[in-house]
Amino acid sequence: METLRTRVGIVGAGPAGLLLSQLLHLRGIESVVLESRSRGYVEQRVRAGVLEHGIAELLERCGAGDRLRREGLVHTGVELLFDGCRHRLDFAELTGKAIVVYGQQEVVKDLIALRLGAGAAILFEAPASAIEGLDSDRPSIRFSQNGEERRLECDVIAGCDGFHGVSRLAPPEGALRLHVRDYPYGWLGILARVAPANDELIYCRSERGFALLSMRSPEVSRLYLQVAPDEPLEDWPDDRIWDELRARLRTGDGWTVTPGPIFEKGVTAMRGAVVEPMRYGPLFLAGDAAHIVPPTGAKGLNLAAGDVRLLAAALGAHFEKGDDSLLDAYSDACLGRAWLAEEFSAFMTATLHTLSGDPFEERLAEARLRHLVNSREAAASLAERYVDLNSLCG
Repeated sequence: METLRTRVGIVGAGPAGLLLSQLLHLRGIESVVLESRSRGYVEQRVRAGVLEHGIAELLERCGAGDRLRREGLVHTGVELLFDGCRHRLDFAELTGKAIVVYGQQEVVKDLIALRLGAGAAILFEAPASAIEGLDSDRPSIRFSQNGEERRLECDVIAGCDGFHGVSRLAPPEGALRLHVRDYPYGWLGILARVAPANDELIYCRSERGFALLSMRSPEVSRLYLQVAPDEPLEDWPDDRIWDELRARLRTGDGWTVTPGPIFEKGVTAMRGAVVEPMRYGPLFLAGDAAHIVPPTGAKGLNLAAGDVRLLAAALGAHFEKGDDSLLDAYSDACLGRAWLAEEFSAFMTATLHTLSGDPFEERLAEARLRHLVNSREAAASLAERYVDLNSLCG
């Protein structure tokens, strides 16, 4: 079996793994990225689309900001729609910051181009089958490529391969604790070739269920409907989707969305999950391998980027100075942010989704929304967590 050698072995070429590789490169630290899928697949995989203020700045600083500056949509607020009325939360006024709407797949494209342009080792269609030697001084990743088994020996392994990857399952049974919450909601998401009906995101709570108006560009709309987590996609032809979006997003003054050709749709169940700790020996978990948040708070990609920012700094201190204090603090630092994001996402989910069957809970959610639009302090609390939650934990 052929054996390769690197300082940091990274499992997963999603935004977490690729950003970590770039941040390490800027510190002169060698890494190899293993990805089970093809380059085309990971570059087209549609996921999150909202970048926090600090994460957009991080991408700029690490050299991945050229297209982000040109094509990213800067939003200085969002709207809440309920009782047939739209209410704007002005992030710029409340926090002095903004978000950037820029698809996760675009971040991945930019980082892949940046890394390959620097001669990085990104091995696509190279699925990892096992992580070995975590209790030794020579940990390794077993993977296959072109039908051949290979091994990558590392000083440190970064597990950035998602909730169902090999990294989370590599430590001995009982070494990690998994906390899970399955939400009784799913999101039916679509991409449509039609100009967004609003310049900013609209989060809608209606008696028919939650809806979200978002976008990917001035010509492409991204919209979501609350459905059952196991909702059959075949039950939702295009006409029914647009009818339901118009019904939920309609306002008292007659505003609603304009339909257009749908070119992608899918149903996603909603789950919250946190792994504790996020380290076992030389293995460090990051991104979805360590935590999942429901998409209502727009935190998944941002949490992942926050993880690897801390991990890159910790590995820099380790390799450059022999200082392991940041590595030792990594898990606790990341978990503080992860649980804050879980709380925020749970708050947004409970406040905006309906049809719980509990009239008491429904009235509480309505009261929360009225409080948000009538109290500057409440609006500011939501805004600071939405716009730059990563900065709240350093």
